[in-house]
Amino acid sequence: MELSRRSFLASSLAPLIPTELSATQSEPAIQFPWVDLRRRLQHLYPDLRRHFVFEYYPWYANSPFRHWQQWDRVPPLDLAANTMPRLGAYDSRSTRVLEQHALWIAESGVGVVNLSWWGRGSFSDSAVSNVMDVMAAHDIRVTFHLEPYGPLRVERLASDLQYLLREFGEKRRWDCFFLHQRADGTQGPVFKLFATTLPEKLKDCHGILRQVHGYTPDDLWRQAIDEAHALLDGNFPHITLLSDTWDAGRVRAAGLDGIATYDPLIEPDQHLNYALNASRQGMLFSFNVNPGWDEIDRRTVEPGSCYQPRPFLPRTRELDWSTINDRELARQLSEQRILESFQSNLFLQTHPWLGNMAEGFFLTYITSFNEWHEGTAFEPMRDEIALTPEERSFEYHNPDEGNYRLRYLTELIGRLV
Repeated sequence: MELSRRSFLASSLAPLIPTELSATQSEPAIQFPWVDLRRRLQHLYPDLRRHFVFEYYPWYANSPFRHWQQWDRVPPLDLAANTMPRLGAYDSRSTRVLEQHALWIAESGVGVVNLSWWGRGSFSDSAVSNVMDVMAAHDIRVTFHLEPYGPLRVERLASDLQYLLREFGEKRRWDCFFLHQRADGTQGPVFKLFATTLPEKLKDCHGILRQVHGYTPDDLWRQAIDEAHALLDGNFPHITLLSDTWDAGRVRAAGLDGIATYDPLIEPDQHLNYALNASRQGMLFSFNVNPGWDEIDRRTVEPGSCYQPRPFLPRTRELDWSTINDRELARQLSEQRILESFQSNLFLQTHPWLGNMAEGFFLTYITSFNEWHEGTAFEPMRDEIALTPEERSFEYHNPDEGNYRLRYLTELIGRLV
């Protein structure tokens, strides 16, 4: 029976994923069932915009610069980004910047932001209250993505979750803390954990087996997760802890509730197998909507280093970023990836034979609002024509229409919300 289901799902999904994008067509010829999905999702989840979540990074500063100077960049003209943001090298603590972000996010139809959080007392922690004040004013909810912020993060997981719920939920009277509503009407917080199920060792490019930094055995994660549930479960009908990995078996062994992949290197045509495996393991799943990958290169590489620049995604021939045609080709490929990843999320999360529907769970993460280093930002870039001569000297990849990603995402969400 599993084989027949797998064959059915594969044949059902295949026509929905375009294999080629022409210069004038950014959608597949096969009609996607937008009307049916809109009706179904709105029936199950009346406040549907709360089920689309932007990954959000409150880690930028400009006095002094933070993050804009990664890998030997020299801001404010030379930024750690392959495209110049419309707002330039901004500060995440600026109310003016946050107001503009909130306006863009609200207009897109997205109702939640997932803050990258690096532990108590960190720069990102100090930025949370101001972010929440502005987001609350624009009816946007806030949740948290727990990063690998230190060697004791596993031991501190339960108390850190309690801290986030107390400081940014209870003390604010839950004015904009995100509580995810399932199809049965029950609500509870959702937290995403980064780098939970790492391999213990990997061979490097020289064939040397090396310990992976941050590796934690699955049984230690399970102890931490069990402690967190024991501490917090009585306060909510459910607390959902998701791992940003594709390995549902290890996620289950670690005691988490599901997978929520972050990495745009995972192609949308791989989502089906991961959804099947997650469902067999009793795990929830969510695959990120993303525009591909355009990560900055390191300018300084140590002799003997195994570092290799990551290629532009979706894969294509070598691009000449100095030409309008190639920048526009990159834009078209990015739109294609947005569409593919958006549709595969909708199809798999709402399929009756997969596990999310049985749990009444629908949640789609969008990578990202403003991760500029990796080139996944939906936050508007500058139009190419608006770049100054000094900025052009750094060979940014800005297309003619710097807002195209957010505009296209807004169109897709608008078909549902």
